[in-house]
Amino acid sequence: MSKENLLYAVIGVMVGAIIGFTFANSVNKNVITPTPMTTPNANAAGPLSGNPALPSDHPPLGTSPGTTQPQGGGAIPEVTVAIDKAKADPQNFEAQMTAGDLYYQIQRFDDAAKFYEAANKLKPTELEPMVKLGNALFDGEKYIEAEKWYVLALEKNPKDITVRTDLGLTFFLREPRDIPRAIKEYEKSLSINPDHEITLQNLVVGYKELGDAANLDKATSKLRTVNPNNPALRN
Repeated sequence: MSKENLLYAVIGVMVGAIIGFTFANSVNKNVITPTPMTTPNANAAGPLSGNPALPSDHPPLGTSPGTTQPQGGGAIPEVTVAIDKAKADPQNFEAQMTAGDLYYQIQRFDDAAKFYEAANKLKPTELEPMVKLGNALFDGEKYIEAEKWYVLALEKNPKDITVRTDLGLTFFLREPRDIPRAIKEYEKSLSINPDHEITLQNLVVGYKELGDAANLDKATSKLRTVNPNNPALRN
């Protein structure tokens, strides 16, 4: 996604303080910077930041360092102009993507998804709309729908660790959770980059939830070698 690389991406019942660090900086979305956005990541804290399953001091999901968060979630002039252009020219791929990016930035994830889907219909083989549509659905807590688009994106780029890890999170966050499947996706990510910290952090949480002591110990040891200060290691 730029999904850069997001970063750095609810839970039914987490074990103790592990909820507080589990997903901080975990949804690394590779969002390509939309003009006039200034950050490399269009993810913004949305409804997830107020999820009752998370502690009050939990960092908003779907955010990255340096991301400017619009206040209030309402329409801003750029959005109004972009939406009008997209509606007036429904065959304009770039207009649909821009409208989606701007809606995403103001945390209107359902609206963003509609424009990304329109862009996908215009260019069904393009990777970017697939990833961004998955991101919008994910941040709108529509994890099963997000899964579909992440899978399609991975068919085009199977080595995208960020998308793969986000796919795993869709299984961990949905109800009912499917932690073994989430771990399976994390393992695939780690087969590409064994030192990917966010994936290792999610893996530790997954094994903790399963009560798999042996694998938890292995994952914890590996995470400690990558970053001994990772918050998942404090408990």
